[in-house]
This record gives sequence, structure tokens and C-alpha cells, in this order.
Amino acid sequence: MSDLVRPSDQEARKIARGLLQEARYAALGTIQTEGLPLVTRIAFGLCPLGHPISLISSLSMHAQALKANAAASLMVGEPKEKGDPLAHPRLTVQCHARFIARSSAEHAELAEHYLSTHPKAKLYIGFGDFFFVGFDVQSGFLNGGFGRAFSFSPADLEVTSPSARESNAQI
Repeated sequence: MSDLVRPSDQEARKIARGLLQEARYAALGTIQTEGLPLVTRIAFGLCPLGHPISLISSLSMHAQALKANAAASLMVGEPKEKGDPLAHPRLTVQCHARFIARSSAEHAELAEHYLSTHPKAKLYIGFGDFFFVGFDVQSGFLNGGFGRAFSFSPADLEVTSPSARESNAQI
């Protein structure tokens, strides 16, 4: 790790977890079968246990890429209306995609939860080509603005439940 990237601390964990909790979409980085990188915008949320998820179509380029290579990265954090966009925090999460079968009890639970945070998904959540992907976090990197870079372990980024979210605000 570069001397410019610091290990996580309480403030950095609070910022990173807040970015995950607030995000409703993310940039998803995948590797296409030709070996070229692909970045797309996806709907983003957290499952009831606080792990990153998305509802995606099997027809999309990123779904095809994830099926061939489960390694991925997610970036959350949007610039505010004012100020330099590069001064606002953004979090990159390195992860592995896990496909959740539509016929599973987990899919049904995720659908109910997801619709509570993404009500417009009601229009397409039942389409046969849409399914949930869980993202198993491997590591993370927070660019908190100029001169504020932090690395994270999976445990640093855990947001486990609504009650844990409140306690995370204090960490």
C-alpha cells in the first residue's frame, strides 16, 4: 500500500458506510469476455444484512461479463451541487458477484426489501430476465477528497441492519 493511502479509521469508516447507505445507484466495473474493462451504471442497494446488491437484467452487457468473470468493482458517491467534484468523497468496493436464483427464498426476501427502497423497480422486478446479484466485498478504497485516501477490509464496510446503521454513525 502506498504511503499516501492510509488504513481505515473511525471517521473514514463512517464516511464509507454513509456512502453505501445513501447510494441508490453505482458505477459497476467488470471485465468483458474479450478482456476489456466495462463500466456501467446500475441500481444499487443493500440487502437486509447490509451487503451490496443490485437488480440487473441478464440481457445487459455487465450481466454477461459477470457471468464470465465474477470479479467486479462498485463506485458510490456523487458530487454535491457546489464545489469541486473531486473534493467530494467516493468509495470503490472491490468484490465478487454472486447470482441469486429467482426461484430461491432469498430472491423473494430481497424483492420485498428492494421494493421498499426502490419502489420504481416494481415496473420490472417481475420480468423474467431480471435477477438479483449480491456483491461479496473483498476490499475497499475511499477517496475522501484531496489528500484523504483510505483502504478498507470487508469488516470496515459492514452495514448489518437498521439498528447497526445507527450505531455505525457513531463509529
